[in-house]
Amino acid sequence: MNDAVRNLTMVRDRIADAAREAGRKPKDVALVAVSKTFGADEIRPVVEAGQRVFGENRVQEAQGKWPGLKDAYPDIELHLIGPLQSNKAREAVALFDVIETVDREKIAGALAAEIAKQGRRPRLYVQVNTGLEPQKAGIDPREAAAFVARCREVHGLEIEGLMCIPPVDENPGPHFGLLEKLAGEAGVEKLSMGMSGDYETAIAFGATSVRVGSAIFGSRAYPGA
Repeated sequence: MNDAVRNLTMVRDRIADAAREAGRKPKDVALVAVSKTFGADEIRPVVEAGQRVFGENRVQEAQGKWPGLKDAYPDIELHLIGPLQSNKAREAVALFDVIETVDREKIAGALAAEIAKQGRRPRLYVQVNTGLEPQKAGIDPREAAAFVARCREVHGLEIEGLMCIPPVDENPGPHFGLLEKLAGEAGVEKLSMGMSGDYETAIAFGATSVRVGSAIFGSRAYPGA
């Protein structure tokens, strides 16, 4: 058993324990294994261990490794969890099953156009910048419910959930609590929140999916670092 597969088992167990501790069913929390910067050869053992939901940050990087894996394992579900540029909407709609980073009108319009053109409907989440960080993508929390409504009514998009990435130097709990509150206001049921360092906290606040990368695949070596 390689390290990633061993780590996967541990993370699954911790998700199940956190769900039960919160009075929830483990099956109601999906694990999104974040595979950014790792190649197909490093991902394959995790797929073979039964993991089927993965997350990537960049459209171009995902295009280089996922078509072959998805051909081999047709039940893989691929999430885009990084910022989406409108000029990548065509590729994103073609490749991803879930796009978690809808955060502005231009992206909503570009996705609506590509969904109509391709006849492929990835599931969509609105990203909320709960910490109002200027360097981070996501819509202002005060505008989240109205933006979800515009996505539906103006662009004809089906928004199923909200996503957030809390500031790294703050207690994530209040941010997860805010996202849960906003989901109620927006009329969505899914909450994508929690990463390697805080996914158990996110589960306590109602996360329906957690995005875990380094706790499974190990630390990343970024190009040029």
